[in-house]
Amino acid sequence: MKALILAAGLGTRLRPHTAITPKPLFTVAGRTLLAIHIRNLQAAGGEAVLVNTHHRHAEIERFVAAQRFDMPVITRFEPALLGTGGAIKNAADFWDHRPFMVVNADIFSTIDLRQVYAFHLRHRPAATLVLCDDPDFNTVSVDARGRVIDFSTRPADGAPRRLTFTGIQVLDPVILDYLPDGRFAHSVDAFQAMIADGRTVLACIPENPVWKDLGTPERYRATARELSAAAAWRVAFGEDPAAALAWEQIEGDGSDRCWFRVSAGSRSLVMADHGLRPATPVAEVDSFVTIGRHLRDKGLPVPEIFFSDTFAGLVFLEDLGGTSLQAAVQREKDRGRVMDWYRAIIDSLIALSMQGAGGFDTAWAFQTPRYSRELILERECRYFVDAFLNRVAGMNAGVEDFEDEFAVIADGALSHAVEGFMHRDMQSRNIMLKNGRWHFIDFQGGRLGPVQYDLASLLIDPYVGLTPAEQASLLDYGIRRLAAMRPTDAACFRQGFEHCALARNLQILGAFGFLSTVKAKPYFADYIPAALRSLSERLAAFGDRCFPKLKKILKQTTEKLGVAAKR
Repeated sequence: MKALILAAGLGTRLRPHTAITPKPLFTVAGRTLLAIHIRNLQAAGGEAVLVNTHHRHAEIERFVAAQRFDMPVITRFEPALLGTGGAIKNAADFWDHRPFMVVNADIFSTIDLRQVYAFHLRHRPAATLVLCDDPDFNTVSVDARGRVIDFSTRPADGAPRRLTFTGIQVLDPVILDYLPDGRFAHSVDAFQAMIADGRTVLACIPENPVWKDLGTPERYRATARELSAAAAWRVAFGEDPAAALAWEQIEGDGSDRCWFRVSAGSRSLVMADHGLRPATPVAEVDSFVTIGRHLRDKGLPVPEIFFSDTFAGLVFLEDLGGTSLQAAVQREKDRGRVMDWYRAIIDSLIALSMQGAGGFDTAWAFQTPRYSRELILERECRYFVDAFLNRVAGMNAGVEDFEDEFAVIADGALSHAVEGFMHRDMQSRNIMLKNGRWHFIDFQGGRLGPVQYDLASLLIDPYVGLTPAEQASLLDYGIRRLAAMRPTDAACFRQGFEHCALARNLQILGAFGFLSTVKAKPYFADYIPAALRSLSERLAAFGDRCFPKLKKILKQTTEKLGVAAKR
C-alpha cells in the first residue's frame, strides 16, 4: 500500500503560529504530526509515502530528510496549491494499480489504518471514507447500507445519519479519471461524480474512535494537553492513569503561564502551560526544561521534570504540594522556627549557586546569559521608573534624572559579585515545602550572576517582611556558610549584597507596578507599601550622602501614595 499525506495547506485557522511552523510540524506529546502519520502508515503496511508541500515547504523537506523511516518518504512541492483532488492527481506517477491511502496532516487519530485498508479490500468500493460522529463537523450523509450519498451541510433525502469525514480515505485508482490534470480540484467533486456514475463511496465507521481535528489553536492545544498528560503520567508512574485525569487550575505567578494540577486517585502532577512556543532561538519553556533538568541532575532541590512538549509549551513536573515559604511563615508564630527555615534555605541557595554554575551553558538562558550592567539599568532601574514611578505614582520622571545613581547601583552590584548560578526570582512564593525539604521553583530565568542577588531577593522579599534585624542575622549566616565553602571577603560581599538589594528592590516595585496595572492583577499592589519601606531602609543604609535623588523621589512617592516610610 502506498499513501499520500496532505501537508500543503496554509494553516489559516492556526495563524499566527503557522506563519513560522507549518501545521504538519506541530507536535502532540512531543512528536510531530507528520512523523505520527508516517509511523502509523508504516505500521499499517505502508510501502512508500508521498508528502505534498507548499506552505513553509522547506521546513517540511528538511524534517523529512533528517528522519530515518523504514520506508521511502518523498516530498513533492506544489508551487501553487492544488487542493485535495489536485494533489491526488499530481501524484498519478506515484500510484500503482492498487488502492492507496490518503491522510490529512492536521488531524490526530489512533484509528487502525491497517483495518481501514482491509475494510476497503473486502468491499472494493471506488472509495472508502473513514467517518466518525462529531457534532461540530457532521456534514457527510450516509444511507442505511453505509454508503456515502451526499456532502452537503444540509441532510440529504433518505440519509438516516450524518457523520464527520476524518481526513482518512482509501481510494481506488479509478478516482484519477475524475480529477483534472495540473489544476486545483476538490476530491469531494470527484466523489460526487463517481456517485452519480453509480460507483460506491463507502463509509468506514470505527467503533469508539479517537480522532481530533487540530485545525484551530483551541483544538490543537486541548489535544496537546490531553495526550501530553497521558504520556507524562506514564513516565512519572510507569502506567496509564487508573481513572480519567482531573484538571484543577492553580494559582500562578506574575507571568502569563497557566498552571494546573493533574490528578487521578492519590497521585498528581503539575503542568505549566507556557503557550505555543514563539519563534525565538530560545524560549522561556526551553529554559524551564533545560535549566530545571540541569539543576536536578546536580542533586539540587528542584522538582523533577517528567515530560515536556516545548513546541506546545507544556511541561509536566513533580507536584510539590501547596505549601510555599510565604504561606508557612504567615502561619508560623515561632520566629525561631522561621529563622531555622531561612537558614536551611540559605544553605540550599548557596549550593544552588555554586553547584548550579558547574556545567551551566549560557545558551540555555532565554533572556540574558549573565546578570549584566545593561540588564540592571534597563530591566530593573528603567522598569522602576516607567512601571512604578510614572505609571503607579504619576511622578513624570525620566531615567536620565537618576542616571548617575543607577550607574552606582549597577557597578557596585557587579564589581563585588561572587558569581554563580543566579535564580533571579528567589522569593517566598517560589520556595515550596515537600517532605520536610524546601524546593526552588520558577528557575527559568536562571543565568550566571552574583549569589548576593538571590540572597538579597530572599531577605528583602515583601511577601514575607523579615525585620531588619532578621535580615542582618541571616546575611551574616549566609556569609559564614559561603566562607566555609570558598574564600570570601566578608566586607566585599556585603557591598555587593547592598547594591544587589537596591537593584532587586527597584525591580520589585517595577514588577508590582506593571502587574497591578498593565496585567490587571491588582493584588500585587497590596505589597507596594512593604516594598517602598524596604527601599527606604536600603537607601538609608548607605548614609546621608548617597543616592540623594532616589531618596528625594522616594519621599515624594510615599507621601503621594500615603505610605509610611518606616515599619
